[in-house]
Amino acid sequence: MRECPALQKSLDWCDGVPQYPGIRRRIYSCNKNLIAKWPTLPRDNYGRPTSAKYVGDFELVADAKWQYVDINPDKSKLTSEPQGEAPSQTQLNKLELLHNGVDDEATLAAGYLNNSDTVYIVEDMAGNFRVVGNEKWPTKTTTSQDNGQGTSPAGTTINVEVTDELAAPFYEGVVETEDGDVYSSKVAASQTPQVNPSH
Repeated sequence: MRECPALQKSLDWCDGVPQYPGIRRRIYSCNKNLIAKWPTLPRDNYGRPTSAKYVGDFELVADAKWQYVDINPDKSKLTSEPQGEAPSQTQLNKLELLHNGVDDEATLAAGYLNNSDTVYIVEDMAGNFRVVGNEKWPTKTTTSQDNGQGTSPAGTTINVEVTDELAAPFYEGVVETEDGDVYSSKVAASQTPQVNPSH
């Protein structure tokens, strides 16, 4: 029997270190047809991912941009659960997003997303970009609208499901939007020049 080196590493956790739940207010989406080049996951000789962090940037076709959707973070979440059986077990990554709008733009976007294979980038509360969508498996997006009643608010709900090897891999590259290039807040903070106070 062939021996494969173990990849599992110890997982530590420091008592008192906060793990804030949730995702931030703005998410980004892009149709897969507009992605010219994908970032990659590092792999060993057996094809196993050796990191949950993508290397490189998403590169889009000419004139394409990532679109943004502003969501209600208190009503939106990112989850991941196992599916299948070993040695073919994968993760089912899910997004449940609530956009506080039912206007013509939200309605048009909902119809488009329903019939598109779309990749999403969300930012967690620690400032990390997480990717929902990949080259291997199609992304299923379903949308619904509720015009509200009484004190019940109106909104457009976007539900996303996609199979992946990992639970929403991390991404530290650029996101090209119509408003300019965007980085996760953690990466942006690391790129900010540090000014040493004069003594």
